[in-house]
This record gives sequence, structure tokens and C-alpha cells, in this order.
Amino acid sequence: MLAVALIAAVQLVALLATSTRYGFHRDELYFIVAGSHPAVGYPDQPPLVPLLAAGMHALMPGSPFLVRVPSALAAALTTVLSALIAREIGGSARAQWIAAACTACAGVALAVGHFVTTTTFDVLDTTAFLWLVTRAVVRNSGPALLAAGVVVGLGSEAKPQVGLVAAVVAALLLVVGPRRPLRSWWMAGGVAAAVALAAPYAVWQQLHGWPQVTVAHAVAGDAEGGRIGFIPFQLLLVSPVLVPVWVAGLVAPFRRAGLRALRLLPLAYGVLGIAYLAGNGKAYYLASIYPALLGVGALPTADWTAAKAARRSLLAVALVLSAVVSGLIALPLLPERSLQGSFVMAVNPDQGETVGWTRFVRTVATAWRKVPRDTAIFTSNYGEAGAVEVLGRTLGLPRAYSGHNGFSEWGPPPARDRNALVIAFRPPSEFAGCRLLATFDNGVGLDNDEQGVRMEFCRTRAPWPELWPRLRRYA
Repeated sequence: MLAVALIAAVQLVALLATSTRYGFHRDELYFIVAGSHPAVGYPDQPPLVPLLAAGMHALMPGSPFLVRVPSALAAALTTVLSALIAREIGGSARAQWIAAACTACAGVALAVGHFVTTTTFDVLDTTAFLWLVTRAVVRNSGPALLAAGVVVGLGSEAKPQVGLVAAVVAALLLVVGPRRPLRSWWMAGGVAAAVALAAPYAVWQQLHGWPQVTVAHAVAGDAEGGRIGFIPFQLLLVSPVLVPVWVAGLVAPFRRAGLRALRLLPLAYGVLGIAYLAGNGKAYYLASIYPALLGVGALPTADWTAAKAARRSLLAVALVLSAVVSGLIALPLLPERSLQGSFVMAVNPDQGETVGWTRFVRTVATAWRKVPRDTAIFTSNYGEAGAVEVLGRTLGLPRAYSGHNGFSEWGPPPARDRNALVIAFRPPSEFAGCRLLATFDNGVGLDNDEQGVRMEFCRTRAPWPELWPRLRRYA
């Protein structure tokens, strides 16, 4: 496993070395603020990631470096787990490092390891769960079943999707086998642990009318081409030239006698893919399955490369090419001025959402100096409000308000604020008499979500408590 550890270490260093090249992502700013309002749940997510982000930010305020350390560690650990899956099913040292290398240089691994996102921990949790299920099936390990339940429960407090994966895997165990784990008291213990750990967030959602379901419907298919782009985008999640490795992971359990017990893995991939397509889910929702598929696919890949030196060279070229292209797409390597119109933005627009926030807050501060003190800062989305709260304190800015997702829980502004500095492309109808104070320009010509947003001084049409229900939205 020395080679595996070295690969994971190189991945970790690459992620940390580039962690401060641009700036915070809008979601990170939101997480930090959400975590500073500790709760069992939020309208659009469980509490674990916000609490972790807020805690890390408190150690080094204003810098994304420490905030992103857990994500980088999670990505590196996922690389190790992929290799452990290969070892669990009898993979040689060659197969293990192939699994690790393919996972480490996958585009999705670098993208979600670079900054804080709930998907980062979903990929880690799901890979850990599938490794433990593999261990339980291959070794008939009861403790692995219990640990798998704990992973699902804890993982659901970062992103509930791992619970869906677990439910599909359990159903496939019942339908296609092996059924032995289902008759184990360890399995019952694992299910109980998962339910107990996930229950607080589920109860919070139920008490608040299941707002995450509303959010999920709002964001369904709004990226990666919707249903039409869902399947083509799967070819990009790892790397186009490494597609044969994970496809081998889909096929091997049906072709290799020693892997028949793992048919549930490719079947789970198929069931989840159909479910996401039917529900118009985002294409990256399947990302959490790929490290396990690469772990299984590493075995036939290792056998294939063992036969001829030319094949080993071909794999090496594919890995290097994948690392270079994935790094360019997922990491902040291009100059900010080169992003506009680039293929990087076409494939990974999240890069653009890490550019310009410091300049944005300075523009807000300039506008704020022109308004009376009985004015609240109201933004159109959680990224803008998060930027004001996280980066604006050193510029003398007060807290920001927004009706968007979690921020809707932390308002309205105090009754003494009869005016608003509205940050939006168009002020909502709840405001009147608006006067333009500033228009944001990120200075690098990048057409991201905040470029050109207007900052206007407006009066409120009614007291804030009356306006607030109309300003709240889940999206």
C-alpha cells in the first residue's frame, strides 16, 4: 500500500497547494454563515458540513485554506478506499495502485476535493459504505455491516444521498443476493445505527415541511444539460480516457467467477442512474459510485496491463493525460482573466464562482457608505449574503439578510431598518423608490453569477415582518 499512500499524498498536496489561488466559492461562504447558526438542520442541507466549515474558518478567518483542508483530506481518503476495495476482492498491488491512481486523477475527485461541498463528503461516505459492504460480502464480516450502518448515518448528516445508495444496495441484496448479510443481527444493528444517526435531520425536515424536497425540485436538471446531457456527462466525471477502467468495474462481476457476489455494485449503479434520470437529477449525482467501480475495474485492468509493456505504457499515458486535463478543469490553474469563454468554464462553471468575492464586498462597502444607518443589506442569494457576512466585517459592513434558503431562517431585519441596500439584478416588488448606487464588475471580464449585479438604495413598502414571508424562497 506504499504506492497507494504516495498517490494519495500527491493528490492531497496538489489540492492544498492550489486552495488559495482564487477565493471562496459561494457555497463555502454560505456554509460558514450557516455553521455560525448551529442547528439540527437547514432548509437545503444537513448540519455537518456547515458546522465543519464554520469551525475551520474560525481558526483562520478570511482565508479558504483551512476551510478546505477537510475536503482535501476526504478526497485523499477516498483514493485510499478505492484501493482498499481492490484489495478486498483479491486485487494485487498493481491493481491497488491502479485503483488509487485512477481515482486520484479523476476530474470529479479533484473538483470536489478542491473546495467545500456536500458532494465531497458524499463521495467519501458512499465509497466507505461500499467498501464495508464489499468486506461484509466477501469475508462474511458482521462488524463491517454495523460499521456500514454507522457510515450511512453519519454520512446522511452531510448529504442524505448515501441513504438512498444504502437502500438500493439492501434491496439488491434481497433480490439478487447474497442474502446472508440480511439474516445477520449485525445487519439489524447497522440499520438501527443508521436510522438513529440520521433521525435528527429527518425530524427537522419533517417539522419544517420538507424544504429540502422543494430545493431538490428547484435545482433538478438545471446543469450539465438536464436529461439529454446526463449520460454524456458520465464520460467526463472520471476522465474520457479512463472510461474503460470503470466500465470494466461494471462488467467484471458478471464475467469473473470470484466477483459474482459483487453484482449488486453495477446493478446499484444502473438503478440509481435510472432513478436520477427519471427524477431529472443532476449528472454528478452518480459521482459517489465511481471510486468503487474503479476499485473493481482495477483488477481486469491490472491483468490486461500485465501481458504487454505497451499496454502498461498506454495506461501510464492515460493517467498522466487525465491528471493534466482534470487538474486544469477542476483546479484554479488558469489566470482569472483567461476563464471567460474557456473550456474550463464550459465544463466546470463552479470555477467562476470562486472569483471576485473580495472585490464584490468592497463594492458593497462603497455603496453602504452612501446610505443612512436605518438601512438593511438585503441580497438576492445566499452567496452574496455570505460574502458580506464572512468578508465584510473588516470593512465595517453589518450582517446581511436574504430570503434565500438558510438565510430565510435568520431574518427579517430589525424593525428600525426602514430602508434596504438591495443587491440584485432587479429589486423585488416589495421595494420601491430604488436609486442605483453601484454596479458590480469583477474586473477580469468573467461573466459569472454576480457580474453586473446592481446595488440600489430602496425603501420598503411595508414593515419587514410583513414583507418577509413574501421574500423567502427555497432554490
